[in-house]
Amino acid sequence: MNDAYLSVHNISKQFGTFTALRDISFEIRKGEFVCLLGPSGCGKTTLLRILAGLEQPNQGRIFVGGKEVTSLPPAQRNFGMVFQSYALFPNLTAYQNIAYGLKNRKLSKREIDEKVREALAMVDLEHIRDKYPSQLSGGQQQRIAPARAIALSPDFLLLDEPLSALDAKVRMKLRREICALQDRLGITTIMVTHDQEEALTMADRIMVMNHAEIVQVGTPEDVYQYPNSPFVADFIGAINFLSASQLSDVTSGKEALMAVRPEHIRIMEVESEVGLQAVIRDVEFRGPFYRVMLQMIDERNTLTDQMVMLDVSAHVSERIRLEKDKRLSLELPMERQITFEESMVTK
Repeated sequence: MNDAYLSVHNISKQFGTFTALRDISFEIRKGEFVCLLGPSGCGKTTLLRILAGLEQPNQGRIFVGGKEVTSLPPAQRNFGMVFQSYALFPNLTAYQNIAYGLKNRKLSKREIDEKVREALAMVDLEHIRDKYPSQLSGGQQQRIAPARAIALSPDFLLLDEPLSALDAKVRMKLRREICALQDRLGITTIMVTHDQEEALTMADRIMVMNHAEIVQVGTPEDVYQYPNSPFVADFIGAINFLSASQLSDVTSGKEALMAVRPEHIRIMEVESEVGLQAVIRDVEFRGPFYRVMLQMIDERNTLTDQMVMLDVSAHVSERIRLEKDKRLSLELPMERQITFEESMVTK
């Protein structure tokens, strides 16, 4: 990536005998919003702390704007950081929390006041400037945290699971607000999350991590539609795995494993012997769609142990009576099938 702003080369980190990061390398463009996505313990927060200078790697180098910062202390890296716990000072008002870091930079009172007012306006919280954190809702506290970071005019913004403590509605609202703010400011942003929906809706690119390594990098669409391993396919979104032997009538049988998303399976309007056969075992109403659990039937007309998830839109469900024990004929479009080689299956 020729226009890389942040470059990470071969970063590794051990804590005693435990390997937290193994030979991590990537590049991020200026103004890009990147999510580090992965399960708990995969190393994503350790990587964020190394970028911030809060941890030192055992090996590897970090460059920002072409300048090496690997050994620089946090104060010399010019980043803003937002923690999961917000980390607001309880004895300071919203205004004072934002002003705190600016005072350490020895700016004039007028400059501090201008920057704090701008930051409060960015997150639409001018009206609560004199309130203490205990007087603010969780959503308001969460908006103060990035405002405090942005007031410092950082080179890049680091977000460590900033929305995980909020309820679903507030979280969805703040996702949009953070994205709009980041887009307006054009600030390079790296966000750690284990929430795949958060990553899919917010990121320009996603870096999927597992077992101390980055296992796939791509746009949300690419990572979702074209996962490079069963782990990525299963971690991001719901998915069905079927062996080639179970699909011998549908595929060539050469692949060890095939995957298909629940929304990509089609119900054949008329029962057909050509399609895959299955019996409905459960139906969950999920608002705009129904998730149907099916038990597959083999070519001998015998129930198998294979269960499959199918998502049916509310519109389609009006035409198809979805009830337990009903038999359905299914079609798995070839263009929607994701195949994995045998060597990937055990990874």
